[in-house]
Amino acid sequence: MAIDVRAAELGDFLRARRAELDPAAFGIPADVRRRVPGLRREEVAQAASISVEYYTRIEQGRIAVSAPVLADLADVMRLTNEHRAYLTDLTGKAEAAPPLPSVQAVQPALQRALDDLATTPAFVLGRLTRIIGWNRLGAALITDFGAIPPADRTFIRLLFADPAMRALYADWAEVVELAIAQLRGDSARYPDDPELRRVVDGMTADFPEFREIWAAHAVAGRGTGRKTLRHPVVGTVELDWEILASAMDHDQLIVLWTAEPGSASEERLRRLAERTPDR
Repeated sequence: MAIDVRAAELGDFLRARRAELDPAAFGIPADVRRRVPGLRREEVAQAASISVEYYTRIEQGRIAVSAPVLADLADVMRLTNEHRAYLTDLTGKAEAAPPLPSVQAVQPALQRALDDLATTPAFVLGRLTRIIGWNRLGAALITDFGAIPPADRTFIRLLFADPAMRALYADWAEVVELAIAQLRGDSARYPDDPELRRVVDGMTADFPEFREIWAAHAVAGRGTGRKTLRHPVVGTVELDWEILASAMDHDQLIVLWTAEPGSASEERLRRLAERTPDR
């Protein structure tokens, strides 16, 4: 049942967060010998005013945690807003999990809007980081998505398997961590999705780096940032990215890239647009 999967995932998530806590922040002397990083179970339980046995059963996935206890644990572990939202996905919807989704597709109106962005690279990520839509400049900037078979058109796999994608991002490791964290969010919303398990199992078997980061149970929200891309045609560009959710399907994320006005990156992006033929 889904609740069993969610309870096990909650335990793994809490263990990962517990290992990141600094004992000194909880008044624990630095000279206390510790076999593992972070706090011990009994220390977390004490800080959250619950019994060690109760907390142990939570981490072992053997009990459904109440909302007040979950809130106390979130406070003790200094969880971010993204972490707290992830806990809501894991526990708040256990009784009424959303149905497994059908195949995603970009609506024609959205595709037309993307195509009209002549100087703004854009692509659309679906569940499991599948690339389900893009415009011509997005393909010119990142990779020729249309040349990739749909079954392999997954952003997270391309980051690991395609040498050109590895070389494109100056901060490849950070991009990977964000993509994996977004995939982790899908695992909370759709824990019984067999396609999710197939993707995760395949990535775990093929890429040790993925396995290590996945085990850390990091979670990221949708947002914005800046990336440096080493493009093979126009050279290095520094671009700001923004992620928007589709009104028709909140599991579709629209990724937009822009350059600072008047910058060298804006000029290089313009040159790339001029060199890129229409669809």
